[in-house]
Amino acid sequence: MTLKLHLHPFASYCQKVIIAFYENGTPFEACFVDLGEEVSRSAFLALWPIGKMPVLQDEARGETIPETSIIIEYLELHYPGAARLIPTDPDMAWRTRLRDRMFDLYVQGPMQAIVADRIRPDGGSDPASVVAARAQLRTVYGVLEKDLAGKTWAMGEAFTLADCAAAPALFYSDRLEPFGDDHPILAGYFKRLMARPSVARTVEEARPYRHLFPGPELLDD
Repeated sequence: MTLKLHLHPFASYCQKVIIAFYENGTPFEACFVDLGEEVSRSAFLALWPIGKMPVLQDEARGETIPETSIIIEYLELHYPGAARLIPTDPDMAWRTRLRDRMFDLYVQGPMQAIVADRIRPDGGSDPASVVAARAQLRTVYGVLEKDLAGKTWAMGEAFTLADCAAAPALFYSDRLEPFGDDHPILAGYFKRLMARPSVARTVEEARPYRHLFPGPELLDD
């Protein structure tokens, strides 16, 4: 088995897939991508012209797989481990995929909008978009606060695809728009995520790149 994951350790979407690999102990080769370096960028674009990380190469099967959720689905199908990241029950499966989409679209999305505004050239800031992004995060925090009640993980007692998506999304969003005292259930869930070995390892491996974040002091432990 030769699985190559083209990634940057600090990229939140890459972390989502790395967590899935570590959760099942699935061996893979990490291929570092630096989109700011011409040779690395050109090589990656030759592999996947869309230019979005991560991308999985399965040399044994001759497949190139983009998109985080699809990569994890692919691993479940062709390289399953002891941990079932997508439940076998059909109804639980679609609910897990829905929650995965929630973390990607409604936590990652506005979080990245805030980050993007921080790196705009002087005079290019869009305060209205930041206000809207923060409001969306507060809304989804409220939804999660209710939904996570009585649960260890996003979908119940089993760690799933949804938790792989949640960990990096919430890690960065909490730094930019803190959960606050009014979301204790969400905060407790986040604390459990950060203590999970697969997540803790991923966070630690990204630590050397924290200087890349616009406002690295926000990531201090």
